[in-house]
Amino acid sequence: MFRSCTVAKLIFINYRFVPKKSVLFERHELIRRAVAVVGYASKAGSGSSVQHVQKDKKSERMQGKLEKMRRRQQRQDQIESSNVKIKTKQSKSWQPKEVVTYDIPTMPGEKKDTSVPLPDSYSPTYVESSWYEWWEKMGFFKPEYRASGSADIKPYVTCLPPPNVTGTLHLGHTLMVAIEDSLVRWHRMRGRPTLWIPGSDHAGIATQIMVEKSLWQYHQKTRHDLGREKFTEEVWKWKKEKGDEIYRQLKKLGASLDWDRSKFTMDEDYARAVREAFIRLHDRGTIYRSTQLVNWSCSLKSVISDIEVETKSIDGRKALPVPGYADPVEFGTLTLFSYPVHNSDEKITVATTRLETMLGDTALAVHPDDTRYLHLIGQTVDHPFMKRSLPIVADPSVVREFGTGVVKITPAHDFRDYDFGQRHNLPSVTVIDDTGRMTDDCKKFKGMKRFEARKAVADALKEKKLYVETRDHPMDVPLCRRSKDIVEPMLKTQWFVDTSKMAQDAVASVETGELKIVPEAHKKVWYSWLKNLRDWCISRQLWWGHRIPVYHMTIKEENHSQQMENCWVGAHTEEEAIAKAALKFQVPVEKIEAMQDPDVLDTWFSSALFPFAVLGWPDETADLQRYFPTTMLETGHDILFFWVARMVMMSGELMGKLPFTEVYLHSMIRDAHGRKMSKSLGNVIDPLDVIHGSSLEDLHKKLMSGVKLDEPELSIALKGQRSDFPNGIPECGTDALRFALCTYKAQVEDLNLNIDTVLEYRRFCNKIWNATRFTLSRLGQDFTPLPLPEIASELRPMDCWVLSKLSVATDVCNKALEGYEFPTATSAVHQFWIQAFCDVYLESVKGVLASADQPSVLAAQHTLYHCVHAGLRLLSPFMPYLTEELYQRLPKVKGDNCPSVCVAEYPASDHFPARDVELETDVELVTEAVHTMRSLQKEFGIKMAKASAQIVSNDIATQNALERFSDTITSLSRCSDVAVTTVPPPPSGWVYGLMNDRGTVYISIKDSVDVQEVMHKLRARSKKLHTQLENHQNSADGDICSEKVPLKVQEANRQKTHRLQSELQKLEDTMKQLADAS
Repeated sequence: MFRSCTVAKLIFINYRFVPKKSVLFERHELIRRAVAVVGYASKAGSGSSVQHVQKDKKSERMQGKLEKMRRRQQRQDQIESSNVKIKTKQSKSWQPKEVVTYDIPTMPGEKKDTSVPLPDSYSPTYVESSWYEWWEKMGFFKPEYRASGSADIKPYVTCLPPPNVTGTLHLGHTLMVAIEDSLVRWHRMRGRPTLWIPGSDHAGIATQIMVEKSLWQYHQKTRHDLGREKFTEEVWKWKKEKGDEIYRQLKKLGASLDWDRSKFTMDEDYARAVREAFIRLHDRGTIYRSTQLVNWSCSLKSVISDIEVETKSIDGRKALPVPGYADPVEFGTLTLFSYPVHNSDEKITVATTRLETMLGDTALAVHPDDTRYLHLIGQTVDHPFMKRSLPIVADPSVVREFGTGVVKITPAHDFRDYDFGQRHNLPSVTVIDDTGRMTDDCKKFKGMKRFEARKAVADALKEKKLYVETRDHPMDVPLCRRSKDIVEPMLKTQWFVDTSKMAQDAVASVETGELKIVPEAHKKVWYSWLKNLRDWCISRQLWWGHRIPVYHMTIKEENHSQQMENCWVGAHTEEEAIAKAALKFQVPVEKIEAMQDPDVLDTWFSSALFPFAVLGWPDETADLQRYFPTTMLETGHDILFFWVARMVMMSGELMGKLPFTEVYLHSMIRDAHGRKMSKSLGNVIDPLDVIHGSSLEDLHKKLMSGVKLDEPELSIALKGQRSDFPNGIPECGTDALRFALCTYKAQVEDLNLNIDTVLEYRRFCNKIWNATRFTLSRLGQDFTPLPLPEIASELRPMDCWVLSKLSVATDVCNKALEGYEFPTATSAVHQFWIQAFCDVYLESVKGVLASADQPSVLAAQHTLYHCVHAGLRLLSPFMPYLTEELYQRLPKVKGDNCPSVCVAEYPASDHFPARDVELETDVELVTEAVHTMRSLQKEFGIKMAKASAQIVSNDIATQNALERFSDTITSLSRCSDVAVTTVPPPPSGWVYGLMNDRGTVYISIKDSVDVQEVMHKLRARSKKLHTQLENHQNSADGDICSEKVPLKVQEANRQKTHRLQSELQKLEDTMKQLADAS
């Protein structure tokens, strides 16, 4: 009876609409969850004979979107399949670097000794030692550090989304930390008091499952063997171990959190806030008890939230393992059977993917205008096994064109059927119990496991000649994310939150702009969920979590027994509950008994209070008054509804205001091949393995430790590690990892992380290290820097140029961080350090520093100093460790008493001389000329120190610019001399290259090129290219003509052919030019 839904309420996750663009979700994962909640939805659209939906153009478009999303999911599943061979890109050669350690004895909290010389090369182990403890001791991470003189400055406040205490941090958490910490540090450096609040979440169902697995793995005991109290003690031990490790990891990542304000969602003060929230909402009637359909895990014997539901898509008949069954259970089939019409020889055929639920059918439905069944509307059919008749009802939501045009209705085991039953006042018959067995009402099928009953019902139908057929059928099977059991929609009496008014307010907050969601594409998701939201089931049948603070009350007098039958009182303690009941019913307290509900609250209920509970609510604390509402929230887009929307709703209901005014949503991290990270695939990467490095052997050991994988999964995972990390993971360091994560466009599209990218930014760290060491070596011990305005008149053109580029980078960084454009900010600072400072300015200034021109030397020294000083501050939010280590080595301008780069002033563009666009244009010509000269050098094997160069241009502006910087060009190109002319040299003895449309570069080859040797190499290269081209064309010609070869492959072949032909032509041109010149 499970169906996919294709119209106004396309697919519900807790009865909410799935938007059109799947990129707004964690790709296929949320669509899986969505379909799972509705049921085993077929790709054709139904597990029954008809969908309960209106057929119109909009529904067809929506169905098309759904099909597209499913096809994308199938492709993703193929990628994730162990049978698909993935080509691993060969990473650049990496020679393990010497690990330099900081060995000077330093007590935790003491400042690192920076008087010792810097190591010759960058070593993350050395750099990251001791700084964090010192930052903590100095109080840099506390808002009070900026309290003096900042009473009127609005603080920047945000909460770290509390990680679950189910294990350790993964790369998704690292992305979150990299983004959030860069924002927090940036605001702190701009002078704002900042508060970043850490915490961890008890993660009820996830943690309970992990502890239960651990108990069985190591002690062969279940939680029932221990009892609730002892089991809870075991969970607290787990929390202590894992929670401490999570905090250690966060500190290793450099997260500038205020640890004195950290909260665990089961801390007593936080638990009091949870109880108070429930009690207030219950007293108002916002929380109520009701019998409704919920997601049920028979394995856990508990309601589960929609985020705990995932799906497995199958194309047809397939056996899947199910907890509690010795053999795999077959899914992916559609069974057709008939109901006999009462007092008639006529039969009506229906279809279902869940045959066992027919025992709970209470009606059949047809479209009121379907002429095939008009004569049957109002009649009944006889249930073949149960002594009840099923009415045939008419409903316009039935799609008559689909299947037989008849729908079987099972209100107790299908979300859509439940709604249908409410409209038509149908009874709900539960036929599956909490353990997944058929109930006593099922007569001869009672006590059978649900999937064993499926076969038994089919056999019984065959005996009665009512069975039609079973055929392959594509479908999505809903699985409990934690137990891997098949999720059952079950009718249960639970606690619910009335979210109708809250949801309306949450929608309005975004519509009016009061709450800003970045990127805006996610607003559609927000509206779709909240405008179709139903009440929130908040009770869970678990032992770990917040026990629901509600008591069932009874009075020890017969005349009160009926009055107290459904009396529930919300209270912090049993005594408080009894006192409230005594006051309400005007009876003595000694005549009242109270029994607390054994269930616990949904984890998301307690998490929804986080922004104000961590600040002391329900008490009116100073922190709550000063720091609530918070400034913004950063989190993954996959929990926009589950957490963000619920925080907004609960804050509005309990605090009367939004918990934050901005939400920034990042994407999900996948591996380099685009696969979801999964321990069973072996592609989960521990951030500490990237930071410290890890051998393949150690990666294997870590995989095999902890909760075990089964043998097939372990084999696939080990194979995956060998494929992706054949040489292990090199040591990259925290700074490189953080910076790399911030360079990705982490908003709508998923993020495919390649370790080679992190390694590239480790090289960037080394470049900064060397540039700073060079600067310090040229400043000398006695250098005392002056403020820039005091030496502005002494600056040379190249000094002014690099400061102009610094001003640009600063402006771009500030604007980008203001708008959450992290790739733009990291690109700006990277380009300044590498392209402007290291590649151009440092090379151009070496000759000046070696000269006897003291004013120029002093100007160059100050330019070096201010570029490094500002460049480190610019980089600090992304790379806190490296920048602190180097910042501490720099001399200070008189009056600068700043103790640390993390509280230093963040650069602003007005800190430097005004940008000089004309100068930047001139130097761009210089870099073009040098680039052309270096290309010629590489092409012809020129020994530049023995070569002369001429730059020919007839454009006066170009001539003037190049003549002005001729010394710089000579220095950068390493030519013996450079001249700017309007007349080209004679062809003999010179090679040339176009600089741009205004100039050509000529380099002499006399005494600088061994023509015979170079020609020999060029001919050998030409011969090799000819062979490659011929072989490629022979193999590609057939592919291009073949219809079986994908178009993408054909296009790739064409592009490779063109590339080889172009390279060969260029090589021939080079040989001709060299021959002409010689």
